[in-house]
Amino acid sequence: MEAINYKVRVLIVEDEPLIAENIAMYLNNHDYEVAGIAYDYEEAILKLEQEKPDIVLLDINLEGELDGIDVGKFIHEKMGIPFVFLSSYSDKSTLERAKHIQPSGYLVKPFHEKSLMATLEISLSNFASSNHVQITELNLEKINSQLLSPLSQREFEVLFLIYAGKTNQQISQDLFISINTLKRHINNAYMRLQVTTRTTAIKKLRELMKRN
Repeated sequence: MEAINYKVRVLIVEDEPLIAENIAMYLNNHDYEVAGIAYDYEEAILKLEQEKPDIVLLDINLEGELDGIDVGKFIHEKMGIPFVFLSSYSDKSTLERAKHIQPSGYLVKPFHEKSLMATLEISLSNFASSNHVQITELNLEKINSQLLSPLSQREFEVLFLIYAGKTNQQISQDLFISINTLKRHINNAYMRLQVTTRTTAIKKLRELMKRN
């Protein structure tokens, strides 16, 4: 089995290297892992398929024939993960094009670190509530009936909050446990689900809840 990944993994798609590096620095300052940086459409698609991030920060105005909205369309149709559009332009036509791709968030440049973190948290939460089985419908008994090794109540609580789009820092605060203790619970829960990342854990929970 692959190594367990505990953090929310973020792919940055931004054609201005300085901005991309600043975003990476912001992410590293918080409870996120940079899954990679892509500078154009082709590189973005490659990294999406290779790195399988949990969420994407996506500049709309990429150089080349295909722009960030085209990347967003690919994510929406093929990946099933949240993405946030970044743009220097907030004109009506750009907003209309972006809206049709159903992003989880939209952030106008320039932005501050706090704005980026808030947008990421809200986008993860919104995506969880709008695209998954309703959080209240997760049922420990039903999930455990399909697992060889059942989840504990605490492991289920951790998965419940991951499913809701919470970061590790938020989960540790909500459950009043240390990050190291949280990682132990995540490790055990992922092993029981036979997954290694947040995205695959969420997909597995969806599958288990849909079965009769």
